[in-house]
Amino acid sequence: MSFQNQKTFKLNTGAEIPAIGLGTWQDEGAQEAAVLAALKAGYRHIDTARCYGTEPAVGKAIKQSGVPRNDIFVTSKLWNNRHHPDDVGLALQETLDDLGLEYLDLFLMHWPVAFKRGDDPFPSDKDGRLITDNIDYLDVSSPSFYQSHPRESRITDKMKTYKAMEALLKTGKTKAIGISNFSKKEVERILENASTVPAVHQMELHPWLQQKDFTEFHKQKGIHVTQYSPFGNQNEIYGSREKYGQLVNDEKLVKIGKKYGKTSNQVALAWGISHGRSVIPKSKSPERIKQNFDIAFKLDDSDIKEIDQLDKKLRFNDSSKDFGYELFTDLEGKQK
Repeated sequence: MSFQNQKTFKLNTGAEIPAIGLGTWQDEGAQEAAVLAALKAGYRHIDTARCYGTEPAVGKAIKQSGVPRNDIFVTSKLWNNRHHPDDVGLALQETLDDLGLEYLDLFLMHWPVAFKRGDDPFPSDKDGRLITDNIDYLDVSSPSFYQSHPRESRITDKMKTYKAMEALLKTGKTKAIGISNFSKKEVERILENASTVPAVHQMELHPWLQQKDFTEFHKQKGIHVTQYSPFGNQNEIYGSREKYGQLVNDEKLVKIGKKYGKTSNQVALAWGISHGRSVIPKSKSPERIKQNFDIAFKLDDSDIKEIDQLDKKLRFNDSSKDFGYELFTDLEGKQK
């Protein structure tokens, strides 16, 4: 792959992932133009997901851009209604068909929770509650696991989502697999029982939610961390703007930005990259897309340390109530 001399990080597969990518969550109608603008600006890392509904738009933009497929790192994600092992390969193929691609560079399990199997991405009961399924994200065959988790032995045949993802590596339809939104306990369970260490864990991470111990754990295990929502609660769906204010208005980030002639957004991204993590900001504005990409400056150690002190342990994206599954149970920033 050629990433135009961009900063990259090496995954445990040996592949390189560009330090900055474009997130494509929401604004489905704007994503074709946004991705095209990003590729023209120099981005070579595009992040999408089945549930975003943006894969067709991303695919059209890649085709229009004229950038060789081999020069773009493309990530997508397995949605919760496709966790049954028989559905995982089909889900990947649907994603590839919509993207118009022959392979992904990275395929993530979007959440560690399964919804009811079927075509409805958000199956719900008559009261509007999401219907989850008893499909584990991992096929566990360790006797020691069953000794400590006797209930699990009754559903062994269903515990194969991650194993099914592992099998996809042999097909060449994805170059790497990983996870998103997992707790430490859930990551440890994969490491103890699966044969493939996740290449990437994508998680909410920003100066107000730094999860220092958790990110250090990933370094020790050889798992790269990608930061989503690198600007914290910028997204209105989180509903926390009035209560906490906005991360990009943090006085220290603004002050540090002035020192370098940069915005607080650019500083937040540079901070994440300085810690060895890739970042995937989203925007539909061509000007902001270009601005976010302009982060080839290096923060002084003193500025990095100052940002390290901004941690408020504020998590904005916690879907536990909606999903009927307790997420992030052993992590900082668990919403009460």
